[in-house]
Amino acid sequence: MEENVQLKIGNGTLVFETGKIARQANGSVLVKYEGSAVLATACISKAEAKGLDYLPLTINYREKYYAAGKIPGGFIKREGRPKDKEILVSRLIDRPLRPLFPKNYRNEIQVLATTISTDQINPPDILAINGASLSLGISDIPLQKLVGAVRVGIIGDEYIINPTFNQMEEGKLNLIVAGTEDAIVMVEGGAREVSEEELLEGIVIAERYIKEIIEVQKELVERVGKPKKVVAKESCPEGLAESVRDAALNLYKEACFIPLKLERQEALEATSEKVLVKIEEQYGEEVLPYVYEILEDLEAEIIRKSILEEGKRADGRGLGDIRKISIELDLFPRTHGSALFTRGETQSIAITSLGTVSDEQRFDDIEGEGTKSFMLHYNFPPFSVGEVGFTGGPGRREIGHGNLAERAIAPMMPAKDVFPYTVRLVSEITESNGSSSMASVCSGTLSLLSAGVPLKESVAGIAMGLVYEKGKYAILTDILGLEDHLGDMDFKVAGTRNGITAFQMDIKISGISKEIMTEALEQARKGRLDILGQMTQVIEEPVESLSTYAPKILTLKVMPDKIGTIIGPGGKTIRSIIEKTGANVNVEDDGTVTISSKSNEEAQRACDMIKKLTEDVEVGKIYDGRVKKITDFGAFIEVLPGKEGLCHISQLDFKRVNKVTDVLKVGDSVKVKVREIDSLGRINLSRKDAFPREERHR
Repeated sequence: MEENVQLKIGNGTLVFETGKIARQANGSVLVKYEGSAVLATACISKAEAKGLDYLPLTINYREKYYAAGKIPGGFIKREGRPKDKEILVSRLIDRPLRPLFPKNYRNEIQVLATTISTDQINPPDILAINGASLSLGISDIPLQKLVGAVRVGIIGDEYIINPTFNQMEEGKLNLIVAGTEDAIVMVEGGAREVSEEELLEGIVIAERYIKEIIEVQKELVERVGKPKKVVAKESCPEGLAESVRDAALNLYKEACFIPLKLERQEALEATSEKVLVKIEEQYGEEVLPYVYEILEDLEAEIIRKSILEEGKRADGRGLGDIRKISIELDLFPRTHGSALFTRGETQSIAITSLGTVSDEQRFDDIEGEGTKSFMLHYNFPPFSVGEVGFTGGPGRREIGHGNLAERAIAPMMPAKDVFPYTVRLVSEITESNGSSSMASVCSGTLSLLSAGVPLKESVAGIAMGLVYEKGKYAILTDILGLEDHLGDMDFKVAGTRNGITAFQMDIKISGISKEIMTEALEQARKGRLDILGQMTQVIEEPVESLSTYAPKILTLKVMPDKIGTIIGPGGKTIRSIIEKTGANVNVEDDGTVTISSKSNEEAQRACDMIKKLTEDVEVGKIYDGRVKKITDFGAFIEVLPGKEGLCHISQLDFKRVNKVTDVLKVGDSVKVKVREIDSLGRINLSRKDAFPREERHR
């Protein structure tokens, strides 16, 4: 049976439809907003996946080119592997939904969200989050709460709900908020130095609309929703929890507060082994899966209690303390810029490479074609956490963390007319114990400055945590990986001295108040300023000269009607310039000419040639010309490439000239002065007026 619900939101109507498409899925919803539409489906495996200690949830967001009436480019005319953008949206859907399933649920769940129509005005990612929630909501899959999501922008002083692509480009805030009917569970986005107050107000506004979206979702669930599958509660053998606690408590209290991560892990593992042996002797091998859970809960209890009651963290820091920071620049001689940023046991090497226009990243998706001249790539090798693991292409986490760091720095990158380079920044995580993405923001900024990139402002980032129990809470600055895992919030905030440029928040509990959020943002601001202060002690301004190994780039602006002159028939002229000088030349539609080369001399030679090509002949100016043609009445002389004028026989010399060939022949170089340019554009030249003044009277 076909059903739909609607909600007027922003400048359009949000429509959820079900019962018509993909009816064999456990749950299927078509979400529409103006001309954009996303099909979201949810399916579940018949049997439980054995041997897993995590929820086997897979979420994939895909965009079909036909949605925009396009055919994929390249040789293969079909969609290929997911683009970074699709992976990022998949993560946006996954993060708010994953915590909302029963802890012990092990059936495989697959959610597919597919953009099947786009008006190229309204972003489909928000539709995908809402559609994924409702497809699970109307299915028999045991999602415990529905999720709603909105985007918030700021144009001027006005907050915009679900802004269009153009409004996002124009505005200074791009905020995505997802939540349940009880609380916000995810915040993600970027900004152009917004204040903490502006960001908080955006979240508060979003919360109101999220509740409205969930209400209409609930209405459809009430009409067509299937009964949820019952998840059997696993019962722990009687007395087991007490026995494990008695055996482990004192040993765990000691091991949990060893300052160094690897030593702490080794101590906890050694303690766990002793406890497992003792419990296995008492209860048998079959209880061991329960023991692991009890020990993890015990570790969380000890650390959380210490933070709340004593203000003491696992590594001995206070709640607002930042770990020791060390910075080194220019580590490698052949790179264009490099920085090593170490904060406690988290370490990032950032390396900057400067390229030319030809190095820009070109992309083609359903929103259209474009280029990127700044890229930040993040790598997280297994050795960074002392493990053995698979190495290959970047995983979803690496793409997500790299995008967050890129979003933080991008607003501070110089305009192309100020710095005409393509910039690739790579963050190699060489050690990790909490917030390597924010370390990448810091190392990236330092590396860019060491490469001579004129950033508008330096950018730093910090991750905040939270422990919340029965109304009592503690906000943590610069969280460890352990505090991320056992805590209730991971809130990453990056920005300059003037404001926030990027943020990402995941909340594991409901009921975080506006007061807690305000306090967390203020604590993050203080931490960010502290880190920026330490960074500026090492480097505050970009170095004055670029690396000798960086390409040399010159730019000039010509009138658009001169572009054809530079390119020439069939590209003949521009190819000639490249061959003669060895420089690369790129001409854009607006008349911007970019010249790049390994040497300044080659670049300057090409620049001079282009200037001559596009220069207009000026009356009264003396030129070094070349004789192109001889006639009885004078000589035609080229004064600029492709621009010839007539030097009449009477203007060849002060004395009488009987024949032009007595003075000039084809190919001669000769100085001439432009006497006039007539109404028809004809150029009249004089050789005798170009003589030095003292020679004119000889």
